[in-house]
Amino acid sequence: MPARSDAELSRDVARLAGALLLDLRAGFGPIDGADEANALRKQADRSAHELIMAELTAARPGDAILSEEGKDDDRRLSADRVWIVDPLDGTWEYGQGRNDFAVHIALWEPGTETLSAATVDLPGQGLSRTVLDTPPAPAPLPQDRPLRIVASRSRPPASLPLTVALLSRRLADAGITDRGVEVVDVGSVGAKVNELICGRAEAYVHDTGFYEWDVAAPYGVAQCYGFVPAHLDGSQVTFNHMPPYVTDLVVSHPDLVVHLRAAIAEALAS
Repeated sequence: MPARSDAELSRDVARLAGALLLDLRAGFGPIDGADEANALRKQADRSAHELIMAELTAARPGDAILSEEGKDDDRRLSADRVWIVDPLDGTWEYGQGRNDFAVHIALWEPGTETLSAATVDLPGQGLSRTVLDTPPAPAPLPQDRPLRIVASRSRPPASLPLTVALLSRRLADAGITDRGVEVVDVGSVGAKVNELICGRAEAYVHDTGFYEWDVAAPYGVAQCYGFVPAHLDGSQVTFNHMPPYVTDLVVSHPDLVVHLRAAIAEALAS
Protein backbone atom coordinates (compact mmCIF):
# COMPACT_ATOMS: atom_id res chain seq x y z
CA MET A 1 0.00 0.00 0.00
CA PRO A 2 1.43 3.43 -0.94
CA ALA A 3 2.48 5.59 1.96
CA ARG A 4 0.04 8.30 2.93
CA SER A 5 0.84 11.82 1.85
CA ASP A 6 1.33 14.48 4.50
CA ALA A 7 -2.10 15.93 3.71
CA GLU A 8 -3.73 12.52 4.02
CA LEU A 9 -1.94 11.92 7.30
CA SER A 10 -3.12 15.29 8.61
CA ARG A 11 -6.71 14.49 7.64
CA ASP A 12 -6.71 10.94 9.00
CA VAL A 13 -5.15 11.81 12.35
CA ALA A 14 -7.42 14.83 12.85
CA ARG A 15 -10.45 12.66 12.21
CA LEU A 16 -9.23 10.06 14.70
CA ALA A 17 -8.78 12.76 17.33
CA GLY A 18 -12.18 14.23 16.52
CA ALA A 19 -13.88 10.86 16.97
CA LEU A 20 -12.07 10.45 20.28
CA LEU A 21 -13.34 13.83 21.47
CA LEU A 22 -16.93 12.93 20.63
CA ASP A 23 -16.61 9.56 22.38
CA LEU A 24 -15.11 11.15 25.49
CA ARG A 25 -17.88 13.70 25.74
CA ALA A 26 -20.62 11.13 25.13
CA GLY A 27 -19.22 8.81 27.79
CA PHE A 28 -18.38 11.45 30.38
CA GLY A 29 -21.82 11.57 31.95
CA PRO A 30 -23.87 14.54 33.12
CA ILE A 31 -22.11 17.88 33.33
CA ASP A 32 -23.78 19.63 36.24
CA GLY A 33 -21.41 22.52 36.74
CA ALA A 34 -18.08 24.18 36.02
CA ASP A 35 -16.00 21.54 37.80
CA GLU A 36 -17.34 18.71 35.63
CA ALA A 37 -17.00 20.77 32.45
CA ASN A 38 -13.40 21.67 33.27
CA ALA A 39 -12.56 18.05 34.08
CA LEU A 40 -13.94 17.00 30.70
CA ARG A 41 -11.98 19.71 28.89
CA LYS A 42 -8.74 18.73 30.61
CA GLN A 43 -9.20 15.04 29.85
CA ALA A 44 -10.11 15.75 26.24
CA ASP A 45 -7.16 18.07 25.62
CA ARG A 46 -4.70 15.57 27.03
CA SER A 47 -6.19 12.48 25.35
CA ALA A 48 -6.40 14.09 21.90
CA HIS A 49 -2.84 15.39 22.27
CA GLU A 50 -1.49 11.98 23.17
CA LEU A 51 -3.28 10.33 20.23
CA ILE A 52 -2.01 12.90 17.73
CA MET A 53 1.54 12.80 19.04
CA ALA A 54 1.63 9.00 18.84
CA GLU A 55 0.22 8.92 15.29
CA LEU A 56 2.45 11.66 13.88
CA THR A 57 5.58 10.37 15.61
CA ALA A 58 4.98 6.85 14.27
CA ALA A 59 4.32 8.04 10.73
CA ARG A 60 6.92 10.84 10.52
CA PRO A 61 9.53 10.12 13.22
CA GLY A 62 11.97 12.77 12.00
CA ASP A 63 9.55 15.69 12.08
CA ALA A 64 9.20 18.30 14.81
CA ILE A 65 5.81 18.79 16.47
CA LEU A 66 4.49 21.97 18.08
CA SER A 67 1.33 21.20 20.06
CA GLU A 68 -0.64 23.37 22.41
CA GLU A 69 -0.62 20.61 24.99
CA GLY A 70 3.02 19.61 24.53
CA LYS A 71 6.30 20.89 25.91
CA ASP A 72 7.84 23.31 23.43
CA ASP A 73 11.38 22.66 22.22
CA ASP A 74 13.43 25.32 20.43
CA ARG A 75 15.06 22.62 18.30
CA ARG A 76 11.98 22.91 16.08
CA LEU A 77 13.36 26.28 14.91
CA SER A 78 16.00 24.49 12.83
CA ALA A 79 13.71 21.68 11.63
CA ASP A 80 12.80 21.27 7.96
CA ARG A 81 9.27 20.14 8.80
CA VAL A 82 7.12 21.20 11.73
CA TRP A 83 3.66 19.88 12.53
CA ILE A 84 1.54 22.53 14.25
CA VAL A 85 -1.26 20.99 16.30
CA ASP A 86 -4.20 22.09 18.39
CA PRO A 87 -5.76 18.90 19.77
CA LEU A 88 -8.91 20.77 20.83
CA ASP A 89 -9.55 24.30 19.64
CA GLY A 90 -12.68 25.77 21.17
CA THR A 91 -12.19 24.04 24.50
CA TRP A 92 -14.82 26.16 26.26
CA GLU A 93 -17.42 25.35 23.60
CA TYR A 94 -16.58 21.66 23.78
CA GLY A 95 -17.22 21.64 27.53
CA GLN A 96 -20.54 23.40 26.96
CA GLY A 97 -21.75 20.63 24.67
CA ARG A 98 -21.57 22.88 21.62
CA ASN A 99 -20.42 21.87 18.13
CA ASP A 100 -18.15 24.83 17.24
CA PHE A 101 -14.91 23.15 18.36
CA ALA A 102 -12.23 21.64 16.14
CA VAL A 103 -9.02 19.65 15.79
CA HIS A 104 -6.24 21.49 13.92
CA ILE A 105 -3.30 19.70 12.28
CA ALA A 106 -0.98 21.48 9.81
CA LEU A 107 2.50 20.93 8.44
CA TRP A 108 4.76 23.98 8.04
CA GLU A 109 7.81 23.73 5.80
CA PRO A 110 10.12 26.64 6.70
CA GLY A 111 12.27 26.35 3.59
CA THR A 112 9.38 27.26 1.31
CA GLU A 113 7.24 29.02 3.94
CA THR A 114 4.25 26.89 3.03
CA LEU A 115 1.59 24.92 4.83
CA SER A 116 1.87 21.75 2.78
CA ALA A 117 -0.78 19.96 4.85
CA ALA A 118 -3.68 21.40 6.82
CA THR A 119 -6.84 19.93 8.28
CA VAL A 120 -9.61 21.45 10.36
CA ASP A 121 -11.76 18.62 11.64
CA LEU A 122 -15.14 19.66 13.05
CA PRO A 123 -16.32 16.45 14.69
CA GLY A 124 -19.48 17.96 16.19
CA GLN A 125 -20.55 19.04 12.70
CA GLY A 126 -19.43 15.88 10.90
CA LEU A 127 -17.05 17.87 8.69
CA SER A 128 -13.38 17.82 7.76
CA ARG A 129 -11.85 20.68 5.78
CA THR A 130 -8.45 19.93 4.27
CA VAL A 131 -6.06 21.03 1.56
CA LEU A 132 -7.03 17.81 -0.24
CA ASP A 133 -10.43 19.31 -1.02
CA THR A 134 -11.15 20.72 -4.48
CA PRO A 135 -13.80 23.33 -3.71
CA PRO A 136 -15.39 25.80 -6.10
CA ALA A 137 -14.55 29.48 -5.77
CA PRO A 138 -16.36 31.28 -2.92
CA ALA A 139 -19.95 32.20 -3.79
CA PRO A 140 -20.64 35.85 -4.70
CA LEU A 141 -21.20 38.25 -1.83
CA PRO A 142 -24.80 37.91 -0.63
CA GLN A 143 -27.41 40.47 -1.59
CA ASP A 144 -30.27 39.21 0.59
CA ARG A 145 -28.74 39.83 4.03
CA PRO A 146 -26.07 41.92 5.74
CA LEU A 147 -22.49 40.81 5.24
CA ARG A 148 -21.16 39.08 8.33
CA ILE A 149 -17.88 39.35 10.19
CA VAL A 150 -17.08 36.51 12.57
CA ALA A 151 -15.30 37.56 15.76
CA SER A 152 -14.25 36.11 19.07
CA ARG A 153 -17.01 35.75 21.62
CA SER A 154 -14.71 36.70 24.50
CA ARG A 155 -12.13 38.96 22.79
CA PRO A 156 -13.63 40.84 19.86
CA PRO A 157 -11.49 43.67 18.43
CA ALA A 158 -12.08 46.96 20.25
CA SER A 159 -12.17 48.70 16.87
CA LEU A 160 -14.71 46.29 15.40
CA PRO A 161 -17.84 48.47 15.82
CA LEU A 162 -16.12 51.34 13.97
CA THR A 163 -14.78 48.93 11.33
CA VAL A 164 -18.32 47.65 10.76
CA ALA A 165 -19.69 51.17 10.35
CA LEU A 166 -16.91 52.20 7.97
CA LEU A 167 -17.15 49.02 5.95
CA SER A 168 -20.93 49.35 5.65
CA ARG A 169 -20.50 52.85 4.26
CA ARG A 170 -17.76 51.80 1.83
CA LEU A 171 -19.81 48.91 0.50
CA ALA A 172 -22.85 51.13 0.00
CA ASP A 173 -20.79 53.84 -1.73
CA ALA A 174 -19.26 51.19 -4.04
CA GLY A 175 -22.70 49.86 -4.97
CA ILE A 176 -21.88 46.42 -3.56
CA THR A 177 -24.63 46.21 -0.92
CA ASP A 178 -26.76 48.55 1.12
CA ARG A 179 -27.70 45.90 3.66
CA GLY A 180 -24.80 46.74 5.94
CA VAL A 181 -22.53 44.53 8.02
CA GLU A 182 -23.20 42.58 11.21
CA VAL A 183 -21.03 40.67 13.68
CA VAL A 184 -21.52 37.06 14.75
CA ASP A 185 -19.54 35.07 17.31
CA VAL A 186 -18.37 31.48 16.89
CA GLY A 187 -15.98 29.38 18.99
CA SER A 188 -12.92 27.71 17.45
CA VAL A 189 -10.84 29.53 14.83
CA GLY A 190 -11.41 26.51 12.60
CA ALA A 191 -15.16 26.78 13.15
CA LYS A 192 -14.99 30.50 12.32
CA VAL A 193 -13.28 29.80 8.99
CA ASN A 194 -15.89 27.13 8.31
CA GLU A 195 -18.60 29.78 8.61
CA LEU A 196 -16.97 31.53 5.64
CA ILE A 197 -16.62 28.28 3.69
CA CYS A 198 -20.30 27.47 4.28
CA GLY A 199 -21.36 30.93 3.07
CA ARG A 200 -22.77 32.01 6.43
CA ALA A 201 -20.18 34.79 6.86
CA GLU A 202 -17.72 36.69 4.70
CA ALA A 203 -14.83 37.63 7.00
CA TYR A 204 -13.10 36.87 10.28
CA VAL A 205 -11.20 39.54 12.18
CA HIS A 206 -9.04 39.09 15.29
CA ASP A 207 -6.54 41.61 16.67
CA THR A 208 -5.70 40.58 20.24
CA GLY A 209 -3.24 37.81 19.43
CA PHE A 210 -3.25 34.05 19.76
CA TYR A 211 -0.98 31.09 19.08
CA GLU A 212 0.24 29.36 15.96
CA TRP A 213 -1.74 26.21 16.74
CA ASP A 214 -4.92 28.32 16.71
CA VAL A 215 -4.12 29.71 13.26
CA ALA A 216 -2.03 27.35 11.11
CA ALA A 217 -4.57 24.75 9.99
CA PRO A 218 -7.43 27.26 9.49
CA TYR A 219 -5.03 29.48 7.52
CA GLY A 220 -4.12 26.67 5.14
CA VAL A 221 -7.72 25.56 4.73
CA ALA A 222 -8.92 29.11 4.08
CA GLN A 223 -6.35 29.49 1.30
CA CYS A 224 -7.42 26.17 -0.24
CA TYR A 225 -11.04 27.33 -0.33
CA GLY A 226 -10.21 30.59 -2.07
CA PHE A 227 -10.41 32.96 0.89
CA VAL A 228 -7.66 35.44 1.73
CA PRO A 229 -5.95 35.04 5.12
CA ALA A 230 -3.34 37.58 6.23
CA HIS A 231 -2.29 39.96 8.97
CA LEU A 232 -4.35 43.12 9.43
CA ASP A 233 -1.93 44.99 7.17
CA GLY A 234 -2.20 42.37 4.42
CA SER A 235 1.17 40.73 5.02
CA GLN A 236 1.54 36.94 5.05
CA VAL A 237 1.38 35.10 8.37
CA THR A 238 4.41 32.84 8.90
CA PHE A 239 4.89 30.10 11.44
CA ASN A 240 7.41 28.29 13.63
CA HIS A 241 8.53 31.28 15.65
CA MET A 242 9.68 31.52 19.26
CA PRO A 243 7.39 32.19 20.98
CA PRO A 244 4.79 30.68 18.63
CA TYR A 245 2.59 33.77 18.66
CA VAL A 246 0.43 35.37 15.94
CA THR A 247 -0.42 39.00 16.62
CA ASP A 248 -3.53 39.33 14.47
CA LEU A 249 -5.47 37.76 11.62
CA VAL A 250 -8.02 38.62 8.96
CA VAL A 251 -9.63 36.01 6.74
CA SER A 252 -11.72 37.56 3.99
CA HIS A 253 -13.89 36.73 1.04
CA PRO A 254 -11.75 37.71 -1.99
CA ASP A 255 -14.32 40.28 -3.19
CA LEU A 256 -14.26 42.00 0.19
CA VAL A 257 -10.51 42.21 0.84
CA VAL A 258 -9.80 45.72 -0.42
CA HIS A 259 -12.79 47.30 1.29
CA LEU A 260 -12.25 45.42 4.56
CA ARG A 261 -8.56 46.29 4.80
CA ALA A 262 -9.34 49.96 4.12
CA ALA A 263 -12.03 50.02 6.80
CA ILE A 264 -9.75 48.31 9.34
CA ALA A 265 -6.91 50.73 8.62
CA GLU A 266 -9.21 53.73 8.95
CA ALA A 267 -10.69 52.40 12.20
CA LEU A 268 -7.27 51.77 13.72
CA ALA A 269 -6.09 55.26 12.73
CA SER A 270 -9.08 56.95 14.37
